[in-house]
Amino acid sequence: MREDQAGTYHIPVLLEETLCALAVRPDGLYLDGTAGGGGHSFAIASRLTSGRLLALDQDPDAVEEAGKRLAGLPATVVRSNFSEMDRVLEDQHVGPVDGILLDIGVSSHQLDTAERGFSYHMDAPLDMRMSQSGRTAADLVNTLDERELSSIFYRYGEEKFARPIARAIVKARQITPVETTGQLADIVRGAVPAAYRRDGHPARRVFQALRIEVNGELDCLSQALDTAFRCLKPGGRLAVITFHSLEDRMVKQRFAAFCKGCTCPPDFPVCVCGKTPAARLVLRKPAEASPAELERNPRARSAKLRCVEKIHEQNIGR
Repeated sequence: MREDQAGTYHIPVLLEETLCALAVRPDGLYLDGTAGGGGHSFAIASRLTSGRLLALDQDPDAVEEAGKRLAGLPATVVRSNFSEMDRVLEDQHVGPVDGILLDIGVSSHQLDTAERGFSYHMDAPLDMRMSQSGRTAADLVNTLDERELSSIFYRYGEEKFARPIARAIVKARQITPVETTGQLADIVRGAVPAAYRRDGHPARRVFQALRIEVNGELDCLSQALDTAFRCLKPGGRLAVITFHSLEDRMVKQRFAAFCKGCTCPPDFPVCVCGKTPAARLVLRKPAEASPAELERNPRARSAKLRCVEKIHEQNIGR
């Protein structure tokens, strides 16, 4: 029953692949940096006996839901951004951990709850704040200039029509503020060529870009990857699930850096730096959703799971 209930809030993607990659031990210490509805957290905590799980999320709705989901299990739910996991571990008097999971991006609950303002499929206030605090997407589209908006759409959404879309937004807001998801979606639709509208929803990339900017997602992810690696025991594993190319590229490159050994120039006859790899790849290629999972949960189609195992400490800054 409890497993079914988790799916009503957020369907955990690549669940079996994630548990396999983390190699969960009954006596291990684990951290789920993106608890969501508690699906992954529940699966991890259910496998623990003398071990313990810390589940983090910045969204108060998710913290409440995960708390219900994990009641009675060896788990503690904390409201925090995953980039601050080292402070949470210290506050909870937990040392280095055996495994860390980061499931990046927006949850099913956030997408399906109209008033959260993440979806272009439902008309609602243009919000997009995961933490439910700070500036909203409406604040951005009504205050940033055309150049700033265009830069966000291109950098975080890889939107090729970033300039005309930004220009259309600035023009529209001179008449009336852009305050709802429906308004923004209509502006984007009218700013792009008709042929572009047939290749998925034309506002998809713009909404992604605004969400990333509102929540500072890529900066938080960059910090979290280094912090997570520091928080692992030697032999501990870091698993990350991403949903778009910008996230996946960052994770792939950072994992490659963890696994890189000698950094001497290639023309040096022998190594003088003495550096050895601090990690090894658990998955040579990212795991992706199976056809069966895609049939159950189409939102898993872009999910990629990468995982590394820490070999020893590495000086990666703070």
